[in-house]
Formats: sequence, structure tokens, C-alpha cells
Amino acid sequence: MQALSLMKTDRKAAAPRVTEIARARMPSAYSEGELEMRAFRDSETGIEHVALVKAGNAAVPLVRIHSECLTGEAFGSLRCDCGPQLQEAIRQVDESDGGAVIYLRGHEGRGIGLANKIRAYALQDKGLDTVEANLALGFTADGRDFAVAARILEALGMTEIDLLSNNPAKAMALQDHGIAIAAVRPLAIDPNPHNVKYLAAKRDKFGHVLSIE
Repeated sequence: MQALSLMKTDRKAAAPRVTEIARARMPSAYSEGELEMRAFRDSETGIEHVALVKAGNAAVPLVRIHSECLTGEAFGSLRCDCGPQLQEAIRQVDESDGGAVIYLRGHEGRGIGLANKIRAYALQDKGLDTVEANLALGFTADGRDFAVAARILEALGMTEIDLLSNNPAKAMALQDHGIAIAAVRPLAIDPNPHNVKYLAAKRDKFGHVLSIE
């Protein structure tokens, strides 16, 4: 019985964190070519994430790890740069010799959730910046976990990548989870009057590589 128990434990430890559960072609308004969307389920959280993949022969694929942002992507919020960043990332990956946009769900508001992000917006209207607002609500400044992104990249066979990101912590997190970063390419979006303070906070408090007038 003891040996059987050990065998079960070993088998569980070897189980992959992510499992691909669906795939289909995905023409996009932001791409000229045809991309493929592949869905993955996280065995630890049950959350389903997607990868928008450009097939190609790139030795080092171009990859964007993108956090879910309903307000910016669906409603066109000007308080962040998430919607334009996603669109530009899809365009650049489509024009590359191969790569992917990994879309991580459950990352709303750097991990605090949709309703709490709206609460954070209300605090920002009273003068707090994006980091101060998250902290005032009792959260960490950034609660996102990028381990699942690394596991999805491994499932795609992309263990060395060029990363589209302004966030040095994202590159470090992927490296900590076994992904080699050949290069980091900026993905800067022009600021507007509604998000310039938000972008400045990301630059000054998270070290994002941003040029803001």
C-alpha cells in the first residue's frame, strides 16, 4: 500500500500545470495573416488562458505575455494602455517569422479583479496613483503570477523568446520559471491625458521602460 501511495504521488507531481483543450483558426482585425488560437486550462486554478499563435520558422519566436484588461480592451478605456498594447502586439507577432500572444485571464488590475480595479479607479480619482490605490485596498502592488505563462510557452515549444514588454519584472519572472529571454523589445503606446499619470507610476514605481513627456 505504501508503494502504491508513492506511485500516485509521483504521477501527480509529474502532471503538467497546463493542458491544451481547444484550438481553431483565428482571423483578426489586427492581423493580415491567419493566426491560430489555442486554449489552455491551468490545473491549479481552473482558469482558461489562450495563445494566439503565428506559425513560422523563427529560431527565436516573438512573444507578448498580456494580462487581461476588460476595461481597456472591450470598453476602450483611456485610463490605461492595455487595449492598444494588445492590438499592437498582435500586429507585430503577425508580421514576425513566428511567435505568440499569450493572453492571461485572471490578471485584471494586476491581479486584484475587476470590481476591485474599479474601486482602485475611484481612489485614483481622489488623487492616488495606480500603485497607491492597490495598496490602499489591501493588495500588493502587483499580484500577478507568470508561472502559467511559462508553462504555456513550454507547451508551444517556445522556451527561448524575444519578449515584447516594457516591464523588466516580467522578463525576470519568465526567466525564473525556465524561459530564456534572448531580447526584450519595447511595446510603448503614446500616452493620453487620461493615462499619463498611470504610465508615470509604472515607469517610476515598477521600472517600466517608458518615455513620457
